[in-house]
Amino acid sequence: MWEIIEAAGWPIWPLIATSVYGFAIILERAWALRASKIMPGHLFDTVHLMLRQGVIKKEKLDELKGSSPFGEIIFTALKNKDASLEVLKDSIEESAGLVAHKLETNINALGTISTVAPLLGLFGTIVGMVELFSSFTSSGHDVAIFARGISVALYNTAGGIVVAVPAMIAFRYYRSKVENYMNEMQLQTIAIVETARGERK
Repeated sequence: MWEIIEAAGWPIWPLIATSVYGFAIILERAWALRASKIMPGHLFDTVHLMLRQGVIKKEKLDELKGSSPFGEIIFTALKNKDASLEVLKDSIEESAGLVAHKLETNINALGTISTVAPLLGLFGTIVGMVELFSSFTSSGHDVAIFARGISVALYNTAGGIVVAVPAMIAFRYYRSKVENYMNEMQLQTIAIVETARGERK
């Protein structure tokens, strides 16, 4: 591995730093976006049961709010369940927007990495080409410098692609995962509100 880094030259170091940062984000989002943390499986059934049994106490509502992102949306919906439909809808959308913003933390950074990494690779390629052309002199060319220039150019080009592809895949995957969470949470919240307002049994 060290031999490859040496062959790629100093331009590879920004790519390595970018890849480490991207890998850290991928691991962090994998942990943060677990279904058990975002939408605990028992939460929907628990709230439904409490609604059927009677009024939910304030302590339970506060506990609900801090339990998960889904709990935050349910808390807002139940807090405004007796308001007009327009107010209720606005409050749920506002709460959902805040939750979505939290869930999308660092995801856009992956999109940036997938765009920047090929450019860093291209920069390394240019550096390698400069070294390559510097090997030509009036008396011929230096084979060692020529080979070094090709090595720097190719390794950095490959490095930019290797960093960008996983970052782009992770970016699209996590964006899709957040969208699916938000759709499911809003559908389940509507069902809870209808139960709370006596529109559904």
